[in-house]
Amino acid sequence: MQGLRTPDSPGSSTTFFTTGSVWKVQEADAYMDPVTISYAVDGIDDYKAPILIEGLPGVGHVGKLVADHIVDELDGVLLARIISHHFPPQVFINKEGVVNLPKNELYLVRTEPPLLLLTGDCQSTSPEGHYILTEEYLNLAEQFGVERIYTLGGYGVGRLVDEPRVLCAADRVELIEEAVNAGSVFSHEEPPGGIIGAAGLLIGLGALRGMEGVALLGETSGYLVDPISAGAVLTILSKMIGLDIDPSRLQETAAELEGALEKLKESEQDREQEELSYIG
Repeated sequence: MQGLRTPDSPGSSTTFFTTGSVWKVQEADAYMDPVTISYAVDGIDDYKAPILIEGLPGVGHVGKLVADHIVDELDGVLLARIISHHFPPQVFINKEGVVNLPKNELYLVRTEPPLLLLTGDCQSTSPEGHYILTEEYLNLAEQFGVERIYTLGGYGVGRLVDEPRVLCAADRVELIEEAVNAGSVFSHEEPPGGIIGAAGLLIGLGALRGMEGVALLGETSGYLVDPISAGAVLTILSKMIGLDIDPSRLQETAAELEGALEKLKESEQDREQEELSYIG
């Protein structure tokens, strides 16, 4: 039983059952905290921003593409890293073969008004984890003085879209009107089933804390990473926050994917032809 503490050991707190005996080990020896936040700058209380933009991975990586683009384009400053045992049970391997835990990150962009950007590697793998992580994200938002939250994501339609719409939802009617005036679309029937994950919970739980919330969802096939849909979302978001953000890099990425999109279109057409051949 080497490495396990007996019931009399100091600091023991978690019970493990073995044949005929009960042993205890320090909780810190066996577990990481459910959510761990580490700050990347000194004087963290000096940083304030009234707007949080969430762009975590999702359908077509639409939200993540937009958030990462804004961070890169406007020289975002890393404020905090978030790791959690609610993230997928894996590590990432870099070019040198070094492993890293999955993480999400919070950036500050020094625009007027200042922006917080939440982006990263993943979302929770469980419903409970989504709620726990969202509450932690909202704690950070309160700490930095956030008043409005924009959540960005993809709306998978299962087909290729040449000119994607951007659907909107919000915690109040006035924000729906604001989003529609910026060029988004409100539909009573879309997306069916609501908004899953951080993009939805940040608005719902944020409203309980007095924060405004708007979701912008770009139509996407869901087949692949979609910079075209991300560009459409960026256009609406830029109008709503009153900033002119250069979309060139997203457009360049979209151009690079044109070949893959053409192959997908041909594949869809072939499949439709095959389906028609079974009729009559």
